[in-house]
Amino acid sequence: MLTGILRDSDTTMAQSAIVRHLDRRAALLLTDDGFTAWAREMAEISTQREFLTRRLREWTLLRTITAGEPWSSEEFTAGSDWFRRKAVEALSSPAVLTLLAEAGRTRRVRADAGRRLRQRHHSD
Repeated sequence: MLTGILRDSDTTMAQSAIVRHLDRRAALLLTDDGFTAWAREMAEISTQREFLTRRLREWTLLRTITAGEPWSSEEFTAGSDWFRRKAVEALSSPAVLTLLAEAGRTRRVRADAGRRLRQRHHSD
């Protein structure tokens, strides 16, 4: 089904539909064991689409952090503005929030990360 959508002559609309699907599925599977298999399937479908490949890579990094697996600040800071906003919203890792509060690319990300850190400190 997804490969059929990508063959649509309106490439912008096709990619937009796939991104919406990817974002919804990734959010649902973020803490699920099925994420890895799903991400592999999506990677095969999106290999020729740079934007889709990047979005999937960023969701995979969110999954890595959520699962408590090793990650590097370099790969994190290479993420898009969308990724950084999503990380502030979805992650509760003090290391991630501190990184974003101190080195977030936008004022919004820095402020949101700082607020989430303060909320964590007040609830501890």
